Amino acid sequence: MKKFLLSICAVAMLLPARADEGMWIPMLIGKNYAEMSRLGLTLSAEDIYSINNSSLKDAILHFGGGCTAEVISKEGLVLTNHHCGYDAIATLSTVQKNYLDNGFWAKNKSQELPAEGLSVMFLERMEDVTSIVKTSIGGATGKEFTKKFDAIAKELSDEAAEDGKYVANVKEYFGGNQFFLLVYKKYTDIRLVGTPPKSLGKFGGDTDNWMWPRHTADFSMFRIYAGKNNEPAAYSASNVPFKPKHHLPVDASGQDEGDYAMIMGYPGRTNRYEVSYGVKLSINETNPAIVSIRDKRLEIMRKHMKGNKAVYLKLTSSYSRIANYWKYFIGQTEQLKRLNVVGEKQEAEEDFSMWARENDLKNRSLMNEFEEIYENYTPYAKHGVYFSEAFRASTLTKLASSMGPLAAALKKGEDADKIKKLTEDAQKGYKALMKEYDAGTEKEIFAAMAKMYYNNVPVDQHPSVYEEVIFKKYGKTDKAYTNYANYVFSNSFLANEAKFKAFLKNPKLEQIENDPAYIYTQSFVKNFTEKYAPKIETFNNEKKDLHRRYVKGLMKMNPGKKMYPDANSTMRVTYGKVAGYSNSEGKKFNHFTTLDQAVAKYKPNDDEFDMPKELIALAKKKDYGVWADKDGTLHTCFITDNDITGGNSGSPVINGDGELIGTAFDGNWEAMSGDIAFDKKYKRTIVCDIRFVLFLVDKLGHAPNIINEMDIYK
Repeated sequence: MKKFLLSICAVAMLLPARADEGMWIPMLIGKNYAEMSRLGLTLSAEDIYSINNSSLKDAILHFGGGCTAEVISKEGLVLTNHHCGYDAIATLSTVQKNYLDNGFWAKNKSQELPAEGLSVMFLERMEDVTSIVKTSIGGATGKEFTKKFDAIAKELSDEAAEDGKYVANVKEYFGGNQFFLLVYKKYTDIRLVGTPPKSLGKFGGDTDNWMWPRHTADFSMFRIYAGKNNEPAAYSASNVPFKPKHHLPVDASGQDEGDYAMIMGYPGRTNRYEVSYGVKLSINETNPAIVSIRDKRLEIMRKHMKGNKAVYLKLTSSYSRIANYWKYFIGQTEQLKRLNVVGEKQEAEEDFSMWARENDLKNRSLMNEFEEIYENYTPYAKHGVYFSEAFRASTLTKLASSMGPLAAALKKGEDADKIKKLTEDAQKGYKALMKEYDAGTEKEIFAAMAKMYYNNVPVDQHPSVYEEVIFKKYGKTDKAYTNYANYVFSNSFLANEAKFKAFLKNPKLEQIENDPAYIYTQSFVKNFTEKYAPKIETFNNEKKDLHRRYVKGLMKMNPGKKMYPDANSTMRVTYGKVAGYSNSEGKKFNHFTTLDQAVAKYKPNDDEFDMPKELIALAKKKDYGVWADKDGTLHTCFITDNDITGGNSGSPVINGDGELIGTAFDGNWEAMSGDIAFDKKYKRTIVCDIRFVLFLVDKLGHAPNIINEMDIYK
């Protein structure tokens, strides 16, 4: 389709190369170029990644540490997901100015709102430092490997950072068989430009989460501001919009089935080289534990959020984070079973062992070694989950844990400067944690988590506080946990902001050590760190050593095959096509959804399926403006067969000409095994159509100023 500029003034085991599978290193994307061109890419490899010239990588940024975003104008305008901007939007909101529920659109730059604590990073360059790192590490294994790697990584990173000008780190790839130095530039003056109301940004709620069809307007917009010479600077009214090396033009002409689709972003973690023993442990032990704990936490939070807008605004961001991966682990477990991933991995491991017996004698018993370490670790796996997910669920336990360094310094009689620094750190930590603190919610979570920990972690692994304090004081009954929680929250200075501030003015060791929240917390921490953390650390070190050997063996076993490393929160490129699918029951799903379908789901004042009356009116009149598809409807979302995972949220979906066609925000239920095993048949990426974004900015936000600064083609 001919387009014109628009302006409006109002490795499965080996992980082989496939068009739809693979999270490829952008610096090395040239090896995939022929296949990408065959599928419809018109750009050069240099157009995608270059350190000497402007390229697509310069428009892609790591957003807030856990998402991706893209620059879409020459004035630093940024597009990401609504759920990626959710915390910043909620933090900026009050009951009186509720941007989260009502939406927000800056009609000029002076109206843009500083998002305190939010930052973005641009990748400046990557450098293969494998030979340097391997020379430094030598033949080290276990703790010694980690120690030597940390030392050389710090040396390389410190040098590349140039005294704080850049952020730099060294990352492991292919299980520690390859290493790259990554150098970033970090910007911290980020301002909210626009967001749809939550009813649209989270349309479908938990019910539609991870599902297709989908109609969610999962987007938000921010702007990067810079100081002199376009360099990073702390927030200042004198800062100016950032001038990017590259920004993405927008293709508003629409997508057809089979069109080329490419995604660049920061996928968090995949574990596709995981062995069958690890998958079994996830299915049988760790995933069910995580789901059970989070289910209870969400139940308690919902009760306290309902009907209290102030509490809702405090907890909603935390609730969303917990709920997202609560449902994820349910789906992952279900799909791992459906796909018989354990059985498939066992077959692949048999093939590897047969090959190793003839070609790699060092690894001929590697699978037996894996089996042994998992057998030794399994009795403690659930304890690790309950310590991180249940014990640390309460803000009060986090606060009490943070008192440890100050208590140790007071006990040692450290000098006044040291104590002052620690009290300042404690104040900062307290402020950050109290952003999401509601006493009623926290008290109930504290009691529920204490009970779940006791009932689900083996008795011989319990901390002493149960028998020596809780049951001794309140008896071994269900009410004991609630009664104990009431006592702790009533008597801990950590649960009272005024008492905490008074303590910081004159901190005393006795006050910390006699605090009931600190006593409770220290019992758990001491029990875990002395008895179980060493077992978990030993397992992780042993697994890492075996994993490194396994991946290296797979590469030797299959020379000449294109391989991609597991995701590790570094920039990757994935390519494929716009594609519908049929599920396991034969039901056909189109590659797109429409606003008419969304309106059909509408439930007035519902927590999940409400929508603004103005949008209903626009839909009834078919007032889609220039954003309608050639079929006359307004497309809301579409799907591709790209390979993404958590961290890719907000990633740009780019056509063959390097233009933005949407922003990725989710995966589909049928393929939730994807972090461990890629499902070639069902895997889909769910994308918010850029035309839906522009329609909402235009017709609902009435913000032509935002649209006019983009390069939009139709």
